[in-house]
Amino acid sequence: MAESSNSPRVLAIHAHPDDVEFQCAGTLARLKKLGCAISIATMTPGDCGSAKLGPIDISRVRREEARQAAALLGAECLCLEFRDLQIIIDNEGRRRVTEAIRQTRPDIVLTAPPIDYMSDHEMTSRLVRDACFAASVPNFDTCVANPAPPTTKIPHLYYVDAIEGIDWYGRPIPPEFIIDISETFALKRDMLACHESQRGWLMQQHGIDEYLESCCRWSSSRGKEIGVAYGEAFTQHKGHPYPHDNLLLKLLS
Repeated sequence: MAESSNSPRVLAIHAHPDDVEFQCAGTLARLKKLGCAISIATMTPGDCGSAKLGPIDISRVRREEARQAAALLGAECLCLEFRDLQIIIDNEGRRRVTEAIRQTRPDIVLTAPPIDYMSDHEMTSRLVRDACFAASVPNFDTCVANPAPPTTKIPHLYYVDAIEGIDWYGRPIPPEFIIDISETFALKRDMLACHESQRGWLMQQHGIDEYLESCCRWSSSRGKEIGVAYGEAFTQHKGHPYPHDNLLLKLLS
């Protein structure tokens, strides 16, 4: 379906290449079918994601894998060029993520959860939360040449699942709602398979295609909670003054 000027704009932003595909690509595919413009952003190019290639070479590989995955969906692809294991909450990071929000101008933002198994995910969550607020503040300067203008509103903000749906202590983190992605799961799987450098590494380590199989298992587990084949879970950020109406669920229910 062609993008509609009346349909919401959606930004999915997570820490590393493949995080968005693993956690919310099925939902993005459903939104794309509704005519939404989709942007997929990674905080880093995945520069620590190899035991064989150096950071420059693996970053080149993973940027291209991310581009190919986004192309399957017909989505814009961008990287904010942080570095793996070095995402921190500071003013430079806030400015960089805020500029990305202003450039993409989303109505809906999907991002990492506040609690997850690694710091890059948690730092991403906080920086995106801050940027969604700061993007509409005219006097917040992102300190770049030719900056995008401030947005006119705070977008609807949603957190994806933590890996395995658990906190630091292995306790379940109940989601607020689950989206049925049964009809778009095949595309989600194809997008994830584009990240061959990561898939190949895990196949070498585990001897099986654990990369894709774990995605199937988790999507199936979430789907069973609502009586469908596959699902993706979300929790909406409703702190003041973020929007409280559940636009994502309204669009897809």
